Amino acid sequence: MSRKLNSLLKDIRSCQICAEPANPKPLPHEPRPVLRVATGARLCICGQAPGTRVHKSGKPFTDPSGVRLRDWMGVDEDLFYDPSKIAIIPMGFCFPGLDSKGGDLPPRKECARTWHGDLFSALDNLELILVVGMYAQKWHLRERAKRNLTETVRAWRDYTNASDNPRFLPLPHPSWRNNHWIKKHEWFESELIPYLRGEVTRLCRD
Repeated sequence: MSRKLNSLLKDIRSCQICAEPANPKPLPHEPRPVLRVATGARLCICGQAPGTRVHKSGKPFTDPSGVRLRDWMGVDEDLFYDPSKIAIIPMGFCFPGLDSKGGDLPPRKECARTWHGDLFSALDNLELILVVGMYAQKWHLRERAKRNLTETVRAWRDYTNASDNPRFLPLPHPSWRNNHWIKKHEWFESELIPYLRGEVTRLCRD
């Protein structure tokens, strides 16, 4: 790991921006940033934010969503959690807390504004970023994102054929809440998933 990235990760893991008393909406618990990166990674997963299980474990995607995501990618846990192969950088590094209905709050905006620019610039080997869910898609694709998640994911070829480096591959969140969406859009599993697995093989195993 480069000295620059090591120093940046040290700063991220000691970050208290969300918990500061001066913050108008302070984090309701002690910050516990969860991410995994190394300079050699050619593939990156950018999702939303840790949930309650990940906040407890301190390890990304230690929940049913992680099981489904690894199945989509066609990888086992050893490869998935090898940061020299796959970087994992959520939009919000810490669990944002729960809303009044018991669902996860949106990712904290402070993380991306404060850290993402320097963090992604330090990972100069990245070739493909999996943008998982609406928040990651809006941040990374910006004006190229479509009106909603379905349209953005349906247009996945527009982003994978782009000449930019890194390229992007939009995905829905692998939550069980999206079971209906996955069944409704058969092209996702018949067309996008095979491409995803091929890219994972190319970038992480070749």
